[in-house]
Amino acid sequence: MSKLPAAFFNAPISHRALHDITDGRPENSRAAIRAAIAAGYGIEIDLQISKDGQAMVFHDYDMNRLTEATGEVSDYTAAELGEIALRHGAEGIPTFAEVLELVAGQVALLVEIKDQDRAMGPNVGALQAAVAKDLAGYDGPLALMSFNPHAIAEMAELAPDVPRGLVTYSFTGDEAKDLPEDYRKHLGEIADFDRTGSCFVSHYQAELDSAPVARLKEKDVSVFCWTIRSSEAEATARKIADNVTFEGYLA
Repeated sequence: MSKLPAAFFNAPISHRALHDITDGRPENSRAAIRAAIAAGYGIEIDLQISKDGQAMVFHDYDMNRLTEATGEVSDYTAAELGEIALRHGAEGIPTFAEVLELVAGQVALLVEIKDQDRAMGPNVGALQAAVAKDLAGYDGPLALMSFNPHAIAEMAELAPDVPRGLVTYSFTGDEAKDLPEDYRKHLGEIADFDRTGSCFVSHYQAELDSAPVARLKEKDVSVFCWTIRSSEAEATARKIADNVTFEGYLA
């Protein structure tokens, strides 16, 4: 099990980079990434997969909220996605490889692999393979995470030396209602932590005082949290969390 580099504890982590649409910096954009680097913040980004199997830095599965295009990210090639401008910005959707070149180890990079199975199940592989390919030779502080433990187990096979973790919460809300009840409980208990060789979790900030988090803290597991939106919430979260992922203010 790889450990997180010290850079992950030295500065707050900007959620989807240091985005601010009033300043032309959409989420997960190069502009937001450049701003985070300039401010000395760590960066969290999301990865989806293109039609031609490239890892793309984009949060949603579909294009509608963040661009003028329609359909899903996977309907377009990487080249096509690069030509589609993000709303409130002047640049297209970047590839993971482009972002790695831009960050170049200057700050910590926390990378969320979005669940491609769509049911938190084992139908994974293509995005993980693309991520592993892009990461070859990258030596900056970087860690991988996902809500789907199968995605992280796959990364343990493909890139065993890269630190990895789970994005966690209770899995009791509407967003998890389509999952079987026993699987929701399993995920909420963070039961796959050891199986995936994880070394950290990023937990929902309102549930940091949960029993599963407490059990991990007793084992000196690093705990991050998502998503902090005020200095007051940050102060509360830091009573438990080792670092915060933030947006909407300067942590």
